[in-house]
Amino acid sequence: MSRVSTHVSGGRRTIVVMAVVAVVCLALGLLLSRLIVSPGQAAANAAAPTAGPITVPVESRVIANEVLLRGDVGYDDPVDLAMETGDLGGPAVVTGQVKEVGATVEAASVALEVVGRPVIVLPGELPTYRTLRSGVSGPDVQQLKHALRAVGLDGGDPGGATYDAATAAGVRALYQKVGYEAPTAGPEVQQAVEGAQEAVTGAQASVRAAEAGLSAAGRAAAGTPVAALDGDVQVAEARLAYLTEQCAAPPAEDAESVVDCSPPARVEAEAALATARAARAAADVGPDTTAEREAVRAARDALTAARETLAKAQAEAMTPLPATEVVYLPSLPRRVDAVEVERGGIVQGEFMSLSGATVQITASASRADAELLVPGTVGTVAVDGTDVPVTVAEITAPKAGADKEETTSGGGTAPTGERRRVVLSVGELTPEQLAAVQGTNVRVRIPVSSTDGEVLAVPLAALTAGPGGESRLELVADGGSRLVEVTTGLAASGYVEIAGSQDPIEAGDLVVVGISPQEGPSDDGTPADGSDPDAEEDA
Repeated sequence: MSRVSTHVSGGRRTIVVMAVVAVVCLALGLLLSRLIVSPGQAAANAAAPTAGPITVPVESRVIANEVLLRGDVGYDDPVDLAMETGDLGGPAVVTGQVKEVGATVEAASVALEVVGRPVIVLPGELPTYRTLRSGVSGPDVQQLKHALRAVGLDGGDPGGATYDAATAAGVRALYQKVGYEAPTAGPEVQQAVEGAQEAVTGAQASVRAAEAGLSAAGRAAAGTPVAALDGDVQVAEARLAYLTEQCAAPPAEDAESVVDCSPPARVEAEAALATARAARAAADVGPDTTAEREAVRAARDALTAARETLAKAQAEAMTPLPATEVVYLPSLPRRVDAVEVERGGIVQGEFMSLSGATVQITASASRADAELLVPGTVGTVAVDGTDVPVTVAEITAPKAGADKEETTSGGGTAPTGERRRVVLSVGELTPEQLAAVQGTNVRVRIPVSSTDGEVLAVPLAALTAGPGGESRLELVADGGSRLVEVTTGLAASGYVEIAGSQDPIEAGDLVVVGISPQEGPSDDGTPADGSDPDAEEDA
């Protein structure tokens, strides 16, 4: 019995071993079938796959066209500052107020102090060429009046070209603004003014004395008052009338006559009346004061002459503006780039280099790109990872006689006639950004056109040209494809807007942009799918 059990157990082990061996052999066979490739299968694997179209989906996106420029960052409009020194009468020694590099020079500020006097900066185009004083006329006087008004001071009518009292008052206010004493015309002129004032005072006293003499002469010649003379005339008339009346009646025989009616008595009465009337008439005519009136006229003429002399002296003493104490700059404020003098030195020619206080980028653009830009176009430049706005300020062609070629931003050369100089103003920068960007070459992005929001767009490679030059897309759908005529819009950055189509097109639809590389062009150079190789360029 035990022998039978042993036999059965041995048979089971044999069966298990054979099963394991069979499984292992099966696994090895499967593995070898994957690793070993027959020659026929290898040839089949090496054959080119069936060629097919390359498709991309129609997208909904914003299309924006932009001009890319490279430019140098700096400050605008550099100028060298010089002053007039011919009227100083000696060396132009710098005594103070020396600006430091990086400082700002503003209107009505002092750029330098020379021999204790300021050199004041004012806005203007015309350079200083003479001292301005009373009576001087010209465009430089008008420029001064406009400059005074620009800094908040009244220099008189800016339309007038004559340096007058209002202009002199504005100049005095200017010197007060910068903290210096106003210039004077000199001690001799001041003495002349004082002498003229004394002459006017004396002439006024002479006029008062002459007028007093005339008044006294009139009172003295008048004599008896007019009322008394009128009374004398009335008495003489009454006596003559009484005499005439009494002598006209015949005397009574027994009366004794008390009136003298003799001819001499009547003549005496008439003579008394005539005398009284003559005295009264003389009172109406007035006294003879010819000499006194002549004295008054002469005194008044002398006063007029004295006043004219005083006015002339005061005009000559009017506050001037020395040519050595003012310089004009076309635009302000400005930044100090370099200083050529120091305290104790002598000014000889240009003493300071200035640039505009506004940061600008000067770039070079192709003529085609420049034609897309206009002053006022806004772009951006990256400064320390932040987009800072820039604005096109000026576009200019190369100067006549310039070199025939210029270096482009890419390192090549191009004819200067094909290049344009583009100046862009830069938006507000922090001190850190200004320090980082100053003197560097930067990349500027300027959008020149854009769609109004998202539009349907496809790659330019998806467009082909039809027989009549119309634009087409090959639209893939339902296991096949068909050509659809489309109307294109803005193209930029490799994409083109689909503004309209013959058949409905939606975002996500597949369009053909090419064929597989294995399917090359035919012998005549036309792709196997029939597309136009110049379609992208035509688009």
